[in-house]
Amino acid sequence: MSILISVRGDLTMAQVRQAIFEALGEIEDEHNLRHSRNVTVFVNPIDEFGEKVVLRDERGKVLSRVTKKGPYQSAADEYKI
Repeated sequence: MSILISVRGDLTMAQVRQAIFEALGEIEDEHNLRHSRNVTVFVNPIDEFGEKVVLRDERGKVLSRVTKKGPYQSAADEYKI
């Protein structure tokens, strides 16, 4: 079973980040969720006027996916310091 988090409206990325952070906190605190496997977030890029934009990578290729293997782990975390 999956849980859908939906954030509506024309928002800055800071506002999107905060809304997702708050939704995850609510799910964690109020529904006792402690772990998850794989998370997919769809972002619909727009400019400040609400017009759709196309993101491109450093070679000019259309950006359609960003994949991460979890958060950055500091050396202290990695070596259990």
